[in-house]
Amino acid sequence: MTPISDVFKTAARESRMTFMPFVTAGDPDLATTAAVLCSLRDAQVDLIELGFPYSDPIADGPVIQASYTRALNSGITVDGIFKMMESLKGESLPPVLAMVSFAIIFRHGTALFVEHAAKAGFRGLIIPDLPADEADEVVAAAKQFQLDVVQLIAPTTTAERTKQILAASTGFLYCISVAGTTGVRQELPRELTDQLKSLRAQSALPLAVGFGISSPEQVSALEGVADGIIVGSAIVRRMAEAESSIAAAKNVGTFAREMRSATAKTKPSRQP
Repeated sequence: MTPISDVFKTAARESRMTFMPFVTAGDPDLATTAAVLCSLRDAQVDLIELGFPYSDPIADGPVIQASYTRALNSGITVDGIFKMMESLKGESLPPVLAMVSFAIIFRHGTALFVEHAAKAGFRGLIIPDLPADEADEVVAAAKQFQLDVVQLIAPTTTAERTKQILAASTGFLYCISVAGTTGVRQELPRELTDQLKSLRAQSALPLAVGFGISSPEQVSALEGVADGIIVGSAIVRRMAEAESSIAAAKNVGTFAREMRSATAKTKPSRQP
């Protein structure tokens, strides 16, 4: 059992899906990031995904790419992100997962990055450019520090690759709703339900859906087929539109409460 798996079990007992917002670290600065993380805590989100800015993002759409550029231009560093997280250890944040490119982990040193992430307070890693069949080193290092390594799976993933991903993932499975990049969409594809049902038949891992979710109506559409939702671009856009750190925290907190309320009105894909 890990803090992340505990979150999903608690949500299932409460007959609701989990809500995990995404925030770019250092956009526009780490003080704002810290304020937003605390605002999300106050909004009672279940998990938080914290993005490590990268100059060549793998599957991020224009909103998140722009936030990465702003953060990098402001001088964000890996060590700076770790220090910010360490400063929030007494703030009772929900479990935070690092969304980070393996290129960043590799440059930092795999074992060292995992150790530093755990000591900073991260509870899991999401590494979009690390294939499941090449994840053994990261998974082994993460296991030493009780960090989950969450794998992503797309609508285009083959049956053979799906088996590898299911075997390598811990905590939950990050289900990409559409083929393409992140970004707000008006509706989710009809094929998503069939994809989730197929994954449910193959794995006991909780299924969290991301890419394109931005409204309570989309949350309701996933009732009974998903265990959690992940929202990124809609959060990042609200931060970019804010005129100050206080405004960013307020804007994000208000939206997070709305989305969190929507998950409380739905049932997860299975009961504990």
